[in-house]
Parts: sequence; C-alpha cells; structure tokens
Amino acid sequence: MKLNCLIIDDEPVARKGLEEYVKEVEFLQLAGNFGDAIKASSFLKENPIDLILLDIQLPKLSGIEFLRTLRNPPMVIFTTAYPEYALEGFSLDVIDYLVKPVPFDRFLKAAQKAYDFHLLRSQPKAEEKPGYFFIKCDQKFEKIHYDELLYVEGLQNYCKLHVASHKHVAYITLSGLESRLPGERFMKVHKSFIVSLEKIKAVEGNEILIGTARIPISRNLKDEVLHRIMGDNLFKRE
Repeated sequence: MKLNCLIIDDEPVARKGLEEYVKEVEFLQLAGNFGDAIKASSFLKENPIDLILLDIQLPKLSGIEFLRTLRNPPMVIFTTAYPEYALEGFSLDVIDYLVKPVPFDRFLKAAQKAYDFHLLRSQPKAEEKPGYFFIKCDQKFEKIHYDELLYVEGLQNYCKLHVASHKHVAYITLSGLESRLPGERFMKVHKSFIVSLEKIKAVEGNEILIGTARIPISRNLKDEVLHRIMGDNLFKRE
C-alpha cells in the first residue's frame, strides 16, 4: 500500500527536494506538486490524496489558512522555515512539523508516522455487540440486559432467568442458552446453573452467593470455577 502525496510549496528548490525524498520512500507516491494552495485546492477535489506536504508561507493563502478551508483534510505534514508556527500547526492535528532545510532522516520519520497512522485508521472497527438480547417468555419477547442478568436456572426443557427484581421463564434448554451467552461474562457452574461472573458476591464452601441466592458449584467444576472467579485476585496468608 502506498500513500498518495501532494506537495504544496512556493519554492521550486524546496519542491524539487521533497520530490526526491518522496521517490526514495517505498510507501510514498507523488500525485502532484503545486506552488500555491489555490491550484492545489482544485486538484484535491478531483484526486484522492492521503498526505499533503504543506508549506506554511504561501502566496495569497497560507498553508494554515488553506488547511482550515478543507472539510475532510487528508493527513498533513507541515514544511516551513519558521519554527514559531509549530504550536499552531499541531493544534490543527497535523501529523508532523518539519523545519527547513529538512534532513532526509527527519523526513522519513515523519512519513513513517503518517503511514502508521493511515494503517491504524484503515483497520476495520470491531463490531460492538449489543448489551442485551431478546428471549421469548410466554407470549412475548422480553429484552434482557446482560448487566442485569444475575443467574440462570435450568429446569428440564425450560429456564428461569433471574434479574434483580424478578425472573423470566423461557422455553429453552440451559445448554442452548449457554451457547448464546457471552463466555467472558457468564459461566456454567453446575449442571443446572449459569451465573454472571461480575454479580458474584462471595464463595462459601461449595456455593456461590449472588444477591440472596445460594447457587451450588459442581464438584468436578469447582477448580475451574474458582479460577475464573478469583484468578490472581485472591489475597491469602502466606
């Protein structure tokens, strides 16, 4: 993947130097160069640009003024002979600020920052799962919030879903419900019970305390259950 670059600088020598730098960097591709922001603005409307190498001191419209006119600006690296503009430049969320004459190693570092930022921004965002689910109880579909569900009790071919103030009866098996609940939040601790790990108040003997309920722990699951509940958070006398 290459970044399409646009050079905007009113000094021919500076433009030429930046062109040479761009050619030396494998992940950069020069799309065009301009001596003023007005002409560059028209080019931007017709061509996809990832990165602008932008001088601040430009005729008619400064680099800072030009950047403020852009609704959805690409990444920008300022290039200027005037370091006093650095603070104002960074307030515009530019990638970097290079002071002329720009050494190649400094240019490469700025270009790498732009490339890394572009990769990060291009990564697909993980889909956020809703914090609830619907389940059919009697003749209607009830909305159950994960953070309100205390525990589930399995009874033959149906389940009781216990929330803070009441319970819902749903005709679904415990194993069927277990496969749909997020495993990082819920755990089966007994052949007849699934609990919310964050709602556990205490463990006493072979029982888990959630609210006023006492839920049994299966003997063959106890070690796994205790590890999931406590992990490295158990403080005990040495």
